[in-house]
Amino acid sequence: MVKILGEDDIRRSLMRISHEILEKNKGAEDLVIIGIITRGWYLAKRIAKNISMIEGAELPVGALDVAPFRDDEKRTSKEEDKSIINFSLQGKKVVLVDDVLFTGRTVRAAMDAIISRGRPKSIQLAVLIDRGHREFPIRPDYVGKNIPSSKELEIVKVRLKEVDGEDGVYILKVGEDV
Repeated sequence: MVKILGEDDIRRSLMRISHEILEKNKGAEDLVIIGIITRGWYLAKRIAKNISMIEGAELPVGALDVAPFRDDEKRTSKEEDKSIINFSLQGKKVVLVDDVLFTGRTVRAAMDAIISRGRPKSIQLAVLIDRGHREFPIRPDYVGKNIPSSKELEIVKVRLKEVDGEDGVYILKVGEDV
């Protein structure tokens, strides 16, 4: 197990991403932040808090459950949608947030889930870690860190205080524990 990012690294990466979001969108108008459950949601809340500190604007933040929209083995028909999105996406600039971008299947499912709730003006993607190995033509707009990894031999694990009691990003060998 190798620690790639610590608490300060994650904080700095999220602050940089927050600034990049504001720069690209020329401010916070019509922005909404949606995090993919579980860790993406907590990262989305942190980004929204950063934007509030920088811009003085309170952005709507939602949690998106992609399980009902998956096309792979992680999908079960018995699952109910656990999303928490209490605002309209119609005509909004949606910033979708996740912890790790890998094959792109989760993001593809997330885009389907977002579009099923309305027609946003745009969907932008922010990820803390991009580890490559895409199976879909998906590219993030904002990246905390690119971490080249072995598709078969390594796992990238993000740990967040809200869920795991600590902030850190690790590369593990398959079968290894944090």
